Parts: sequence; C-alpha cells; structure tokens
Amino acid sequence: MKNKWIALIPAYQPAPLMLALLEKVKRSGFEIVVVNDGSDKSADELFSRAKEYATVLTHPENLGKGRAIKTGLKYIITHFSPDCTIVTMDADGQHTESDAENICKIADEHPDWLVLGSRMLKENVPLRSQFGNSVTRLVYRLSTGVKLHDTQTGLRAFSLSLAKRLVEIPGERYEYEMNVLLYCPKEEIPVFEHGIETIYINGNSDSHFDTIKDSYRIYKEILKFSASSFFSFLIDYILFSILSLITSGITASVTISNIGARVISSSVNYTLNKRLVFKNRESVAKTALQYFALAAAILAGNTLVLNFLTDYLSLNRYIAKLITELLFFIISWLVQRLVIFRKKEES
Repeated sequence: MKNKWIALIPAYQPAPLMLALLEKVKRSGFEIVVVNDGSDKSADELFSRAKEYATVLTHPENLGKGRAIKTGLKYIITHFSPDCTIVTMDADGQHTESDAENICKIADEHPDWLVLGSRMLKENVPLRSQFGNSVTRLVYRLSTGVKLHDTQTGLRAFSLSLAKRLVEIPGERYEYEMNVLLYCPKEEIPVFEHGIETIYINGNSDSHFDTIKDSYRIYKEILKFSASSFFSFLIDYILFSILSLITSGITASVTISNIGARVISSSVNYTLNKRLVFKNRESVAKTALQYFALAAAILAGNTLVLNFLTDYLSLNRYIAKLITELLFFIISWLVQRLVIFRKKEES
C-alpha cells in the first residue's frame, strides 16, 4: 500500500450489516472513520460495537449526508498524515472492500483526480436508481459538458490535499455529492470512473434517499433556471407574436419582432436569474455587462438561426421560434451557470 488509506462512512439508522462491512474494510488495511449522523437510540449498540473497528464521530441530530461527509473530512484532515488517500463508502453494504481498494490505488497514482466507483447500471438495478441516474447524467452533461456513467455513486476516492478543497463545497444533504461533481470541472479537477460491482440489498430499500425532497435539492438550481427561462420565454413569445402581427407587411418583420421581444424579455430574465436562481451578490454593473453581452450574442445567433429556419428551410415561423429557443436555452444555461453567476466558494 503506497499511502495510508482512510475509509469514511457516513451512517444514519444503519442496518447490522454495517458491522460486517467495517470488519472487511478493516481487515483490508484501512483506517475507518464512521460518522453517526443523528441516528436514534435504537442504533446506539450498533455504533458502540463499531468502535472496535473505527473512530466514531456523532452528530447530536440528523444533519444530512453532505454534512456528515464534511465532518469526517475535517477530522481526517486534522488527524491523519498529508499523504493519505480517502475513500467515501455507503454504510448499507452497496460497496465492497475490494472496489474501495481498487479506486484508492488509482487515487494514489493520481492525487489530483477524483476517482469514482462507477456502477455501469446495466442490470439488477432498481427502477428508482435507474431513473435517478438517467436524469442526473443528463443534467450533469448539460451543466458541465462532461459525460459520466454514474453521478450518484457514493464510492469516491481522493487525496487529502483534494479533500481540503472538497470540504469547502456547499451542500448539507444528498445535493453535496452532486455539488462536488459540478465543482470539479470548473476547477479543472479530473473526474475518473472505474467500474465496480453493482450490489443492491433488498432492492435498495434501506436507502434514506427521499425521492422527492432530495431530488429537489439536487436539481433545484436547474429547475429554478428553467422556470425563470420559461417565464421569460412566454413574455418573449407573446411579444414576438404581437409584433409579428403589427409588422406583418414589413420586409424585416421577423427580425424586428424578434429583437423587440428579446430586449424586454432578457431584462426580466436577468433580474430573475441574479436574484432568485443563482442568488448572485456581485455588483449589478459587472454581472449585467456580462449578461447583456451574452444576451446580445444569443440575440444575434438566435436571429440568424430563426431567419435560416424560416427563410431557407421554410419552417413555420412559430415552430422555428420554439426550436431556436430550445437551442439557445441550453447555451444560456451553461454560460450563466459556469461564468456569469458562478458561485464563489466558501473560504
């Protein structure tokens, strides 16, 4: 073993099989840190027995998986040597000690990488997990341009030096793990996937993932962005239709209508995105300049594409408008998320 390996296991109301996992992981040579994330008294005996294999940290109340991981990382950063490699594992038995070893070996060789234990999701995967991974893969690809097979895996290995950066990323519950994946491409941290065994015990029924609440936490930013964009699109589309009727006898009717509608709708969209979607605190002067430069570029591209679809492909102007808006919605999301309203990380 090149570096010391530390297994970090956040646990909330764990099943007894967690002890079997700890025994196997300990036997493989790992030091183990378990974070009891506010489990009730029925789990006290289980965590007491866990102390035979691991250092057990305790939250007095349930604070969420993200907070539990960060509590464990802060402890490891303080108590272990700088050359150690950390692997996060789920307490429900989905991850094996051999897979943890394999991704730690990769992280040892590439300390600047985040290494994911990737379930290839081909078979024996519960429907809920299949659906969740399909959605998050799409959202992640649109947000970062990076293709990953498994964005929801909890088996992740990284160096202690990288842990010092990851521990500052916002997020208290399941959204933290997605925030980490969004952070890495922005900071040019390579994300590498290594295939692992797919294990689901009792159809993953022991998972504490709340499909509605936790999915909302993960997707809320892009959902708010979509709502803001849709509202602005309605304004834009209504104004475009009205101006088209008014200017129907003019040669440049499509161009005039598109520009007039976009000037008003983009002003509404900027205000909503800055204040409600990205909650950006930078000066209006700076972000507005960037936003309207983007808006001008999108308007130019939007107008060219719209005219091409209507004049050269002879599409109905209203259908062409819908196609054009979808294309530039994706472009706008990426630029605003990664450049204009990019969040400053906590120091």
